[in-house]
Amino acid sequence: MNTITVAEPAASADNSPVGQERRQGMEPVSLLQIRAQSLQVAVLVPCHNEVLSIKRVVDDFRRALPQALVFVYDNCSTDGTGAAARAAGAIVREEPWPGKGNVVRRMFADVDADIYILVDGDGTYDASAAPEMVKRLLMQRLDMFVATRANVYRQAHRFGHGFGNRVFNRLYRELFGPLFTDIFSGYRVFSRRFVKSFPAVSSGFEIETEISVHASQLRVPIGEMPTPYGEREQGSLSKLSTFRDSLRILGTFLLLFKEVQPARFFGVIASILTATALILAYPLYRTYVETGLVPRFPTAILATGLVLLAGIAFTAGLVLDSVARSRLEQKRMSYIALSQLRGRVQI
Repeated sequence: MNTITVAEPAASADNSPVGQERRQGMEPVSLLQIRAQSLQVAVLVPCHNEVLSIKRVVDDFRRALPQALVFVYDNCSTDGTGAAARAAGAIVREEPWPGKGNVVRRMFADVDADIYILVDGDGTYDASAAPEMVKRLLMQRLDMFVATRANVYRQAHRFGHGFGNRVFNRLYRELFGPLFTDIFSGYRVFSRRFVKSFPAVSSGFEIETEISVHASQLRVPIGEMPTPYGEREQGSLSKLSTFRDSLRILGTFLLLFKEVQPARFFGVIASILTATALILAYPLYRTYVETGLVPRFPTAILATGLVLLAGIAFTAGLVLDSVARSRLEQKRMSYIALSQLRGRVQI
């Protein structure tokens, strides 16, 4: 695999406080030295029927990162996408399971590199930003760097897509924390440590949500940078369905919220059940206080059942929270057991 060389800064006689910190082994972040003989960079491009744009995508990334290898994974294309990518100089492989999540899982498993760049094959992302993103990932010791789409709403999205982006980004911040401003960006740079510790269980467009939640749960160091977001090639159609994929993403939000924070998830259910039971029971309580009678037994039985269900949900949340904490510890141990850049770079 071709390599990218990162030069070590030359030593200089510096008597300033910064220079003294450097000599004492306390270098500030802005002057970190990346000691590496070589870095292997892989550009990963999942594709389904992108023959109109794939050549330009491959050409742009080969020009921006001349020493990187570009891998195009053809996901059941019927328009010659694979042939066009191969002719442009990419390494082309096929993934028979349909869905972007399945392709990303295969790419992360197959390709071994120091740095991974994941980008869509529709030509909407700016390849010239890749070198700066790689540089920031290294200099800031990050595990993921996200290219946020600076003009996504006015440039290339239908109204439904733009509105859904705003809603889901807001919902994500409420459920999982304010770590990201664009959770659906398909343009990201990863360290090897992140890629090889990411389980990738999603099958479709919800894969970006899973990647973001994984980063938030493990609290890995990430960064963001706004980049231009362009229009698709003339005649090229988006594979994203506004309503169908929105429902799938919402379902993924709820599933991951249950897996990551079961105490909160089942706590909300228990609170709703308890509140409903109290609303139903209040008129019965007032009647009982005034007359000493309970005239509506079915309502009383229903309120009692709701309280019991609330107790079960609360208990399930406590038990599953312990399980989730144990799983988080295992994920964290798997993450820190891996070197950030295949063990050959000391920072």
